[in-house]
Amino acid sequence: MSPHRTADLGFARLDLDRAERTGTPEVVYAAGKTPAQTVACLAALLDDGAALAWATRVDAATTAAILERWPDAVLDPEARCAFVGELPTPVGSVLVLTAGTSDGPVAAEVAATLAASGVGCRRVDDVGVAGVHRVLAVAPEVAAADVVVVVAGMDGALPSVVAGLTDRLVVAVPTSVGYGAAFEGLAALLTMLTACAPGVLVVNIDNGFGAGVAAARIARSAQGRAAQR
Repeated sequence: MSPHRTADLGFARLDLDRAERTGTPEVVYAAGKTPAQTVACLAALLDDGAALAWATRVDAATTAAILERWPDAVLDPEARCAFVGELPTPVGSVLVLTAGTSDGPVAAEVAATLAASGVGCRRVDDVGVAGVHRVLAVAPEVAAADVVVVVAGMDGALPSVVAGLTDRLVVAVPTSVGYGAAFEGLAALLTMLTACAPGVLVVNIDNGFGAGVAAARIARSAQGRAAQR
């Protein structure tokens, strides 16, 4: 079987072998697509034998279209994700921290991506540096995780603090939360990229999906090494 098969839908060419090559399947980015196009993409993935097909950045109209086609689909309104099929049994442990409650939607996308990737996740919200004792209180959970994902807007300082508490990789996600000088997440992105604590991996602004995929791959690798011991 070729590892480069595609499903040509006219408006999209779906990569049917991405999961085999990379461990992460083709995922439908619904923003910019019509509800009918998103449904067609999900259907093509399922028709090819995928146990789970999922879409990110799903709006209300697309949610309705998915539920009309698959009434048993799982929808996560906070994460703006939709899942059709069976979620895998989770392995590993990823801790997802948010600096503030307003970062919740991006953290939810991280958590949803981890669930669809078959990786366990625990989420702790509102532990930002304005009250640094809050993140210190969860230091034992930070130490126990395979990977830590830190989601933060405003000044974006939390990942550097967390990276100074653990030997685990910290995946930092800047969000577009903040006042004018935050420049819709640019300030947080630059802070994270210039973190003085080593061991911080930074993804793009509001990219909960990318952070979830990165954390899932690291967690699965850690579990695989543990199983070989």
